[in-house]
Amino acid sequence: MTEQPKIIFMPHANIQYSQLAPEKRAWVCENCYRPLFEMVRDGDYKIAFEASGRTLEVMHDEAPEVLALLRKLVQSGKIEPIGSPFIHVMLTNIDPAIGLDTLKHGIAAWEQYTGVRPETGWNPECGWAGFLPEIYKEAGFKSLVMDADSFLLSFPEIREATGLKYDVQGHSNKNHLFKIEEYIKDKPQFLRYLTNPSVAPNGLKMVFRSDCMANPMLWYLMGATEGLRETPVSLDEIKSMFAKWQPRIASTGSFIMPYAEDAEYIGSSAYFYVKQFNQARFFEAEPDSVKRFKELLDMAKTIGYKLATPKEVIDDCKELIPNELIDDIENGAAWHGGTAKAWANTSYSLIFDPVCRSVFDGIVAVRKRIGDSPELEKAMKAVTSAYVSDSRWPPLPTSPGRFNVRETIEDLKLANRMIAEAMQKGGIGAKRAIYSAPLMETQIALIEKKLMEQKYFGEK
Repeated sequence: MTEQPKIIFMPHANIQYSQLAPEKRAWVCENCYRPLFEMVRDGDYKIAFEASGRTLEVMHDEAPEVLALLRKLVQSGKIEPIGSPFIHVMLTNIDPAIGLDTLKHGIAAWEQYTGVRPETGWNPECGWAGFLPEIYKEAGFKSLVMDADSFLLSFPEIREATGLKYDVQGHSNKNHLFKIEEYIKDKPQFLRYLTNPSVAPNGLKMVFRSDCMANPMLWYLMGATEGLRETPVSLDEIKSMFAKWQPRIASTGSFIMPYAEDAEYIGSSAYFYVKQFNQARFFEAEPDSVKRFKELLDMAKTIGYKLATPKEVIDDCKELIPNELIDDIENGAAWHGGTAKAWANTSYSLIFDPVCRSVFDGIVAVRKRIGDSPELEKAMKAVTSAYVSDSRWPPLPTSPGRFNVRETIEDLKLANRMIAEAMQKGGIGAKRAIYSAPLMETQIALIEKKLMEQKYFGEK
C-alpha cells in the first residue's frame, strides 16, 4: 500500500512588519492570527506556526485571548510551534553572538507564553550564511526550516538553466522561481531534497520549503489580478499543482512543504500590493483570504494529502539525507530568489548598521571589564531590537514606515543609556576610553536627523 503523502503548511508571524503601524498590531492579532487559530481549532487540521518572541509578547499584551487560543492549540498538538529570533532580524547581517542570544530568547518566549519549547526553527527571510546551523543548534533547536530555492540555485546547472541571478540590489526573483520547478520536475536527484528531511554536518535536521508552490497560493489567497492575469489564480490551478507533486513524492520521498508564508496574508493584504506593485496599500482587510486558506487545506486533504508538521515528517521519515551541500548556498542569499545583502544595502541599513555595531561593541567591551549586569542585559536586548530587519526594508521606491525607523532610533537610545548605567554602577563611569555614552548620544542624534529628513513611502 502506498504511503499517504504528507503536506506542511506553516504561516509565520512578524508583528514588527514594515509599514504595520504599532496602533494596528492588535488589529492584526484579531483579524489574522485569531481566525487562523479558530479555523484550526474547529476543523480536522494540523499546521505549523512560527512567531517571533516579540510577536508573542504583543499578543500577550494586546490580544490575550488570541494568545490563549494559540497556547491551547500548541498544547493539544494541533499546532507545532516554530521558534525563531526574539526580534525579526536578518541573522546573516549581524554578529553571530547577537543571533545566538536572540534565538535563545525566542525559544524562551514560546516556553513562557505557551508552555512548550519549540524544537524546529525558522530563519527570518531565509538569509544564509555558513554559521547558521551552528547557532541554531547551540540555541537548542533540533531542526530548521530551509529555503529550497536558494539551495537549488547553488547548483550551477540549475542556475544556468533558469537564468536566475543574484544581485545585492535585487528585491527578489519570486515570480520567476517556477523555472526551478520546470527544470527539476523529472530529476529525482534534486526532488528528493524537497520530499525528504536532510541533516547538516553538525546534526541539525532540515526541511525545505519553496516559493515554486507558495507564490501561486499567495496569489490565490489575495484573489488578485492587477493587470497581470485576466482572472485570479483558481483553486483548480492549485489543485493541479498539488496533484503534479503526488507522483514526485511517491517516487522520491514522503512529503512537501508548499506553504511557508506570512501569516498576515490570512485576513489582510499585508505587504502584497507593496511587494508586487509598489502600491502604498498596507494591511487592508481581506476576510476572504481566511476562507481561501481553509479551501487550500481542505483541497489538499481531499486529493489525498495528510496535514503534518515539520517534526512529524522528520520523526516518520524513511530517509534522512546527509547534506553537506548546504555549504554551497551563496553567502548572503535569501528567500524569493533575493539576497540578505539587499537588506544591508538600503539607505536605512547603511546609516543604522555602523551605529548598531558600535553600540554592540561597547556592550562587549564593558562586559569584559565588569562582567554581566542587568543593565548590560537590557542594552543587549535593545541593540538587538535595533537590528530589526523591517526598519531597513524595503529599498526605494518603497520604504519602511517612518514609525519602523523611529522604533530603532529609540532602541539605540535605550541601549546607550543602559551601557552608561552599567559603567556607572560598575565603577568605570569615567573610563570613556572603553565606551563613551555621551559621544554616542551625539552619533545617534546625527543619524536620527538624517533618517527623519528622508521621505517615506505612502506619506502624503
